[in-house]
Amino acid sequence: MEQYAISGGNPLVGEVEIGGAKNAALPILAASLMTDETVLIENMPDVRDTNILLGAMEGIGAHVERIDRHTVKMNAALVHDLYMDGDSLRKIRASYYFLGALLGRFKKATVVLPGGCDIGCRAIDQHIKGFKALGASVQISHGMITASAERLVGSHIYLDIASVGATINILMAAALAEGRTILENAAKEPHVVDLANFLNSMGADIKGAGTDVIRIRGVEKLHRTEYTIIPDQIEAGTFLFAAAATRGDVTVKNVIPKHLESISAKLVEIGCQVWESDDAVRVAASGELGHTYVKTLAYPGFPTDMQPQIVVMLGLSGGTSIVTESIFENRFRYVEELIRMGANIKVEGNTAIIDGVSRYTGASINAPDLRAGAALVIAALAAEGSSVVDDIRYIERGYEDFHLKLQKLGAKIEKVQSERELRKFALKTG
Repeated sequence: MEQYAISGGNPLVGEVEIGGAKNAALPILAASLMTDETVLIENMPDVRDTNILLGAMEGIGAHVERIDRHTVKMNAALVHDLYMDGDSLRKIRASYYFLGALLGRFKKATVVLPGGCDIGCRAIDQHIKGFKALGASVQISHGMITASAERLVGSHIYLDIASVGATINILMAAALAEGRTILENAAKEPHVVDLANFLNSMGADIKGAGTDVIRIRGVEKLHRTEYTIIPDQIEAGTFLFAAAATRGDVTVKNVIPKHLESISAKLVEIGCQVWESDDAVRVAASGELGHTYVKTLAYPGFPTDMQPQIVVMLGLSGGTSIVTESIFENRFRYVEELIRMGANIKVEGNTAIIDGVSRYTGASINAPDLRAGAALVIAALAAEGSSVVDDIRYIERGYEDFHLKLQKLGAKIEKVQSERELRKFALKTG
């Protein structure tokens, strides 16, 4: 089993290039099935989730060609199977994006119900509500969901909650429906906007993405395109908090600073120095940082995917901080691991009360999910002594070359696969 071996205590210093956004890449990959013409996608992150989706697309007849590590060319003209299952696909949330894409183009799809990280309920009731409003029938049986329609017709849809997944699925299905769809209380996240821009580049007629009302005028077909995925705001934020937690000085490059505003604001609030340029953000931290209050919210609020990272940092800051999780109910499972490293955190319901400590100490810890796993790596980098992080397969679902990028910033971290490699690391860093 692969692990990260980490010797903590070094400030992270330098520059790091941020890759394409995983959360944008996944629906964009699914949407590339909506045309029988060739699609070229650049800035594709090379992570487990995107590779699983590409494999699933090949499994139903799509032609996938890797031009290079971050560029992929696809053609879905020969798609022959509208039934998508498989062990790997069951493990990721993005499996349900195939529903909207295939329903839009073929008017039928059967897809395995989503998995992903165990951080709480990922209800699909709003997806189903949207499909039904467009004229589809939906059935769930044996762990699979089937959506089908004789024809899709535009409708006025109001989401009960601003669900990112439902917004994305409805966008895809409505793009090839007859007539006009108005989607209210839509999610405003950057990856929703990126998907809408991608669909528009293929000939869709979508207006208002990034606001809470999106208007979609259905078109008969979509065509070829070449498209570049936006930078990953969560990867960028993870490195910014890693710099702050280790009292370092890091510049994240190839980012859209506006997407990071809620993160940058918190860094400034607790006493970090933050500089922004057109496509980069630099954060520097030294000495004791302060406390704050955080509540996770839909964009443009503070992202739930950044909650574990800021908790790790606040655990090493002065005073008492309070972090409230309003999106996923199981997202504090990693706190037990942090406490083993010396953190002083009490979780009550959906709120964490954090009394800052002067240091963490190294320990053997387990990554319970993608973002918490990355946060625990940050804790280990800031800790005194050595740590081992298990279950790093979760981290590799969404971070490309995580340990290599950290190494370039001065971190003592290696991926190891055996006790022998672990002992070698200990000798080298001890």
